[in-house]
Amino acid sequence: MDKPALLFVCLGNICRSPLAEAAFREAATKAGLDAKADSAGTGDWHVGNPPDRRAQAEALRHGIDISSYRARQVSPDDFRRFTHIYALDSNNLTNLRALAPADGTAKLALLLDEVPGMAGRSVADPYFGDDAGFADTWREVSLAAEALVRELRG
Repeated sequence: MDKPALLFVCLGNICRSPLAEAAFREAATKAGLDAKADSAGTGDWHVGNPPDRRAQAEALRHGIDISSYRARQVSPDDFRRFTHIYALDSNNLTNLRALAPADGTAKLALLLDEVPGMAGRSVADPYFGDDAGFADTWREVSLAAEALVRELRG
């Protein structure tokens, strides 16, 4: 089997999905799991921009520097390059299903479906709130990252 390649997707790729990517990378590294991770948005408003300063600050609180990440938009090729594409909310999952090419092979799912007791829930969107919302988002994506690493390791 090829190594797992996970793409985390939210709307603008500046808050939730970069935090999910960072949390997964950290969990995979700690577990010795060889996996690829990236993030993207279904929208194009922030393409080329770094993550929101509050997302960067939250990641740094956990010892992770995401300042070099740059927002990008999901492309048809992503559905072939990644083994798993995780939407951070149901609206983005719907958008991903609509964008998926016929020859796409990636498994599409809602990120919190991977966390026992959180199936069907969306990751909290902190964009319009205060810094505390980013801590809530980090907590949720970290739980998902740990669950994903356990699943991928078998």
